[in-house]
Amino acid sequence: MIKKVFIYCFDKWWRPVLFFLFIAGLVIMNSELNIRFLKKPLDFLANVSIVVLLISFCYQLYKGRYLKGFINLFILFVTGVVSIMVTMIDGDHWADDLKIPTGIQIENPVNMDSYTRSDSMLKLNKVQADLVLYNSDQPGMYEYDFWTGEIESGTIYLKAFEITQEEDLSPDNVKKNSKISISNSSDSITRFSSTRNFTIYEGDWGKFYAARFEVWFKPTTSVQERKIFQKNFKIEGWMH
Repeated sequence: MIKKVFIYCFDKWWRPVLFFLFIAGLVIMNSELNIRFLKKPLDFLANVSIVVLLISFCYQLYKGRYLKGFINLFILFVTGVVSIMVTMIDGDHWADDLKIPTGIQIENPVNMDSYTRSDSMLKLNKVQADLVLYNSDQPGMYEYDFWTGEIESGTIYLKAFEITQEEDLSPDNVKKNSKISISNSSDSITRFSSTRNFTIYEGDWGKFYAARFEVWFKPTTSVQERKIFQKNFKIEGWMH
């Protein structure tokens, strides 16, 4: 049964092409309409359609149909180039309809001096836990400092959420690139600094929106993770 379905899908080179172009058309259309609940399913289907087209390419080569196989690959390449050009020209519409809420405290990220923290920031003496976000290399890229009192050894990392829609922002990139090893056995407030930037991909340069940044802690001696701090910032996404 599985073999029959596979042959039906891939024996005709144009079937995977039609599926790929159909999904690509839906993705492009939704980039203009900006229907939020369709974004993640369409992103998933887009990845599936790319895999399907690559399988079709390999299958056509296996069958000795080299021209048809390379047509599959050419369509994938051209569609990718066109999508990139459309995104660069038209921009990302993800944040177009977002409003920055009023009535809550929202801070701006601090600009870095030539990609380094200013002396005034390094000399800050905090009396309680705090989080400072920095604009890094390009808009949409960030670094941070976190101040905390006594805490066992472990690792902290950030999570970010757009406030009005509670949408998780670039979760894999933010978690991976915001990790810091920490330990503070004293009562004094100690600063811990990120060593590399993380990227928020949602949105575009100059399209600001409000995001809640949460600091999560994973102790060295336990698998149990917990949120230990949160703060709101006005941010923008990286242009991609």
